[in-house]
Amino acid sequence: MRTIALVKRICIQMVRDKRTLALMMVAPLVILTLLHYLLSADSASPKLGIYGAEESLIEQIKDKDIEVVRYDKPTNTKQIISKDNLDGILQIEGDSIRLTLNNDQPSISKILQTKVAQAISVENAKTRANHLNEFVHDIQSKLPNVPVSIDQMNAPEIETAYIYGSSDTTFFDQLSPILVGFFVFFFVFLISGIGLLRERTTGTLDRLMATPIQRRDIVFGYLIGYGLFAIVQTLIVVLYSVKVLDIMLIGSLWNVVLINLSLALVALLLGILLSAFANSEFQMMQFIPIAIIPQVFFAGILPIEGMPAWMQIIAKCMPMYYGGNALVDVMYKGLGFESIKNDLLVLLGFAFIFIVLNIFALKKYRKI
Repeated sequence: MRTIALVKRICIQMVRDKRTLALMMVAPLVILTLLHYLLSADSASPKLGIYGAEESLIEQIKDKDIEVVRYDKPTNTKQIISKDNLDGILQIEGDSIRLTLNNDQPSISKILQTKVAQAISVENAKTRANHLNEFVHDIQSKLPNVPVSIDQMNAPEIETAYIYGSSDTTFFDQLSPILVGFFVFFFVFLISGIGLLRERTTGTLDRLMATPIQRRDIVFGYLIGYGLFAIVQTLIVVLYSVKVLDIMLIGSLWNVVLINLSLALVALLLGILLSAFANSEFQMMQFIPIAIIPQVFFAGILPIEGMPAWMQIIAKCMPMYYGGNALVDVMYKGLGFESIKNDLLVLLGFAFIFIVLNIFALKKYRKI
């Protein structure tokens, strides 16, 4: 009977806590829906610029689901690849074959390189077979009783160059900058949210409001207080990743620190904001599947080009989308401040919006 009474009490408690019940039922469905569309989305076809190739080879490449753009003799391949958003450029001049890969997505570059090599091999085999048949037919017509020896054909050599990274670049080299930013974002969100929640549950916030202090002063006070520790945490994570774990860093370390500090600021304000809607640490943890986990999906680990249009819109509403892009640009591509300034401005825009929402959240829900 005591067990039944305990079960009854838990059921009543859960039914009364409608937010916990809703998050418990809805959150897994939201995550599963996102994963379904992310993993079942058709990957975008690689885009290849071509110069000097015969029509038959171009058709071979198109048959391998590669989008082809024809060029007259390209002079600055890096600029063309960046301007036209290409995954690579194939240049053929006589026996010289040169494939320049963007390599901003190593997995796509490896697929493109393999498909181009297959197309060239098939086309080369066809051409040589035709020439060989003509040669054998010509020899046999002139010397009908003389056996003809045939040397083995050599595979064509493709000179491969990379705009970013090298042939040894792996998927983790592109993933690691995103992970650095994500862990900074996640832990700052968690600590700031639970920290401010404790201030409320212990009555510290009520006592603070007994003094003549304004709501915006509370927001900025907590922002600066927790922000100091977020700065220290960010510096430790970045320096440990680069100096101890030796994660690839081609660009400026200061730009990496700046991006992570911007992410920490957004995570701090988001944590403070969501803590206004939680009554316990348990409820604060329930926000993680809704507010944090989707950030991973849209941070650049999976290319968003192949996602449905509505998911691309969601991706651009996620702070980690801009943080991940900026970190990859600096750490993997070695780009400078000019290339990441727009991402930083968007992150600061998120921070401003969260500050305003925090002030309104304090007014509406805390009634102080």
